[in-house]
Amino acid sequence: MQHASSFSADLTAWLAERLAAAFPDHPEAAAAARAVPSAKAGFGDCQYAGAMALARTLRLPPRKIAEAVLDGAALPDFVEKAEVAGAGFVNFFVKDAALASRAGECAADGATAGIPQIGAGKTAIVDYSSPNVAKSMHIGHIRSTVIGGAIVELFRALGYTVVGDNHIGDWGTQFGVIIKGWREFADMEAVERDPVPELERIYKESYARAKADPAWMEACRLETVKLQQGDPENRALWQKFISMSRHTFDEIYDRLGISIETTRGESWYQPQLAAREERLEKSGLAHESRGALVVDLRDFDPAAAEQSRKAVESAREKGDAESEAREDGKWICIVRKEDGGFNYNTTDLATMETRVKEYAPSKIVIVTDDRQIPHFQQLFAISRRIGLAPDSTELVHVAFGTITDENGHPFSTRKGGMPKLKELLDEASSRALAIVREKNPDMPGEEARALAEKIGIGAVKYSDMAMDPATTIKFSWDSVLSLQGNSGPYLQYAYARIRSLLAKYDATYPGEDRHGAPIATADPLERALAMRIVAFGDTVAAAGAKCRPNLLADYLFALAQQYSAFYQALPVLKCDEPSIRASRARLCDAVASVLKRGLALLGIQAPERM
Repeated sequence: MQHASSFSADLTAWLAERLAAAFPDHPEAAAAARAVPSAKAGFGDCQYAGAMALARTLRLPPRKIAEAVLDGAALPDFVEKAEVAGAGFVNFFVKDAALASRAGECAADGATAGIPQIGAGKTAIVDYSSPNVAKSMHIGHIRSTVIGGAIVELFRALGYTVVGDNHIGDWGTQFGVIIKGWREFADMEAVERDPVPELERIYKESYARAKADPAWMEACRLETVKLQQGDPENRALWQKFISMSRHTFDEIYDRLGISIETTRGESWYQPQLAAREERLEKSGLAHESRGALVVDLRDFDPAAAEQSRKAVESAREKGDAESEAREDGKWICIVRKEDGGFNYNTTDLATMETRVKEYAPSKIVIVTDDRQIPHFQQLFAISRRIGLAPDSTELVHVAFGTITDENGHPFSTRKGGMPKLKELLDEASSRALAIVREKNPDMPGEEARALAEKIGIGAVKYSDMAMDPATTIKFSWDSVLSLQGNSGPYLQYAYARIRSLLAKYDATYPGEDRHGAPIATADPLERALAMRIVAFGDTVAAAGAKCRPNLLADYLFALAQQYSAFYQALPVLKCDEPSIRASRARLCDAVASVLKRGLALLGIQAPERM
C-alpha cells in the first residue's frame, strides 16, 4: 500500500481527533495539533509538544493535557507505544515493521511516498526570474530563478497545480533611449553575433549622451512617446528587442533546467491601468497629492497611522528631514505619477487582479530581492483592501538577500560590475570539466562535457539553495563553484556511488531479489537511516510551506552524511547473511531514490556515473 502521507502527518490527524474528543469546547486545540519528528534520540520517533501552548487556553497543566490525549486511546497501527514525558510532551515510538515498510516504499516508487498532497485541487502561482528586456541576465538573477524554480517543483510534489509566471521588464522610458541609440550607432555585426550585449552597449552609450545633452534626452523622450502611442516603426523595433532578449533568456533557462509556463511583460497589462486608477478613486482610497494619485496606507490602519505619526514627530524634533521623508514614503503608494504616467504599483495591481480572475489561486508567491519588501507590503495591503485578492488567496513575498562583491559592496549593472550569468555557468562547467578529465581520463569527450555541465550547473544552483533565501551572499568564484563539502557535487557523487554499489550487488548476487527484500532495522544505524529516509515527505512539506528550498538541501546533506556513517560501519556487499545483505542493499536503494528525487526538486540532475 502506498502512503500519501508521513508518520508525522498521520499522527497529526490522529492528535486532532483525540484533542477534539478530549476538549470538545475548544476547537482551537484540535486545530493546532501537530506532530513532528523528534529532535533527539530517546524521545521517540515523533513528538507532540503542543500541550504547553494550550495550557493557558484550557486552564490545565500541560502534562494533564498530554495525559488526556492518551487516556484510553487506541494508538495508530504503526505506533508501538506512546508516553507522556517531561512537562507535557507526548513521545511516539514507531513499530520496526512499519518503519521498514515505509522506507521500502521510498525505494519502490521513486521517493514519492510520504509526500503529503496538501495542494491537491489547489492552484499556486509563482512569479520568478523576471529579467529585463535588452539586458543580459546577470548573477543577481540566479537567486530569483533557481529559488523560484525549486518552489515550483516543491509545490508540484505537494499536489498543487502550479503556474510559473515570468513577469519580464519590457516597458518604460529606457526603450526610447535604446531606440534612439539603435538608429544612430547600432553595430549590426555585433547584433548578429550576440544581440543582447550590443543592446546593453547601445543603452549605456545613449543614456550617457542623454545625461550630457538635453537635445538627445528630448529625442529619447519623443521616441518613448511614439512607442507608447503605437508608432509602427518603434513598435517593430521594440518587438525585435523583446524577441532577441527572450531567445537569450531561453538559452539560460535551458541550461538551468527551468521551464516557465507563462511569460507576460509589463506591457501586457498597460491597457488595464486606467481601470485600476478609476477603481482606486471610486473606492475612496486614492487621492491627489502634488499632482500625483496616491494611496496612504495609514488611512485604513489606525495602529500604523499612530506608529508613523510618532516616527515623523521624532524625526522632526531631531531635524532629521531624511528620516521624516523616508517614513512618509514607507506608507505612501503612488499609483499615478505627476506627469500622468503609471508605474510598477499600478502594473502590479493589474497583474494581481488578472491572476486572481484567471486562475483563482490559493497561493500567489512572488520571488524578488529584499529591496522590494516595502513595495510588496503596499501591493498586498491595497489588493486586500479593494478586493483584488480575496482572503482565501495566500499572498507570499519570498524576499531574498542580494549578492554583493567579496567586500560586501553592491554590484552595479550600469557600471558593468555585475558578472553575467552566462559567464558564471560557462566558468562552472569549465572548472567541472577539468575535474572530470582528471578523475576519468578515459571518458569520451562528449560524455565528459555533458557530465561536467551537470556537475557545474548543480554546483551553482545548490550553492544558492543551500542558503536561507533571506541571506545576503558575498560573491566569489570559489564559493559559488565549490565542489567540496555541503555542495551539489557532493550529493551527486553520493548518489552515483550508491548506484555503483547496487550495480556491483546485482552482478555479484544475481539470484538475490533486493527489490523485494524486507528491510531490517535491528542495528541502530539501520534504524536511524530508515527514519531519515521516511522524513523526506515531512521535509518537502516544510520546505514548500515556508518557501525555503534550503530546508530540503539541509535534509539531503544530512541524509548523505548519515548514509556514509551507515556504509562505513555496516558491510553491504561483504555481508555474509543473505537476508541482511539484501535488506541493506534495499536501504541503499531507498537513499538513492530520495537523493535523486530531492535533487530533482532543487532542479539538479543526478548522474549515474561520476
